[in-house]
Amino acid sequence: MAPRNSPRRARIAFSDSAAKQLENITSEAEIHALDRALVVVSVDPDIGEALPGDTAGPQLRQYTDDLERVRLLYWVTALCTTVIWGSRNLSAVQADVGV
Repeated sequence: MAPRNSPRRARIAFSDSAAKQLENITSEAEIHALDRALVVVSVDPDIGEALPGDTAGPQLRQYTDDLERVRLLYWVTALCTTVIWGSRNLSAVQADVGV
């Protein structure tokens, strides 16, 4: 019997504003919470809910993990790259990646 391949994960990329703001994260708890949310989105990029908006640009999505208190704003490219769109308010109370 041939081995089953696990589903391929989406590649995660950060916008310039997200990358810049991620440099300011110093708490291991925040890094861990963000890493867990990024893994979830990389395994299933469609897990987040679509946000209403302009159809001219990419479809912005939102994934929220209430347990880890993380919110990701992102879009998925045609090649299944998940782009994290900026970040704000990264703290133990609320970790938002998105603008």
